[in-house]
Amino acid sequence: MAFLDVAVLLAALGITTLELVEAAAVGLAIYGDSQKYAVFAYVALGVVVVLVPTLLLGRAIALLPIAIIRIVGGALLLYFGLRLIRSARRSVLRARNTGTNLGAKEETEKGIYYTAFSVGAIEAFEASIVLVGLLPNNYYSTILGLTIGVVIVIAATYILRAQVRKIKQANMKTVISALLLSFVTFWFVETVEPNLSDLVLIPLFVAFALIVHWIANRPNEKATIEETNEKTPPATDLKP
Repeated sequence: MAFLDVAVLLAALGITTLELVEAAAVGLAIYGDSQKYAVFAYVALGVVVVLVPTLLLGRAIALLPIAIIRIVGGALLLYFGLRLIRSARRSVLRARNTGTNLGAKEETEKGIYYTAFSVGAIEAFEASIVLVGLLPNNYYSTILGLTIGVVIVIAATYILRAQVRKIKQANMKTVISALLLSFVTFWFVETVEPNLSDLVLIPLFVAFALIVHWIANRPNEKATIEETNEKTPPATDLKP
């Protein structure tokens, strides 16, 4: 067996980068809203919890029922995604009432760490399904490809972290919610349709982003009535 198999290396690099980029995207979005660096630690923990046993146990990891893992992880993400829609709505209303977002921090949403961990674990698990097939072909090339992929994702996440902090809180929550709902839908459908392409995530994200944005920014009926009353001149008493 050759010391270095370029095909195996590229395959391991590709699947690692593809899956972990998705986890990093959610981690960046949650960090942009919460400003908690611990979010990245939980994403990394989810990845490590899956990838280390993959490297140690090899093909045994593939015996785990991925359908159940997707459903359980998806349920957690669905719960947090729906909560974020309400939180995004509150942020929009607060900005309207004060005239600015003020950069005020809300109490950290419960569940962000569970969400970060779940995304990291599920994406790493999906990558591991391919990696366990590559390990017997060339262990060194698989590990090298995995390592390079992890380094690329970490570097890209580090570079982009400063940019997401500039996004308004309400918009960031819209992005996070749309991402989570997209992954949830994708994982649930993928459970019954294993050959579903990851490209489906793009239209799913666009659709959910539009829906969440509309829900968060829809007119506030109470505020609209008050604004109308303010613009209506008071009736004057006309004495004959």
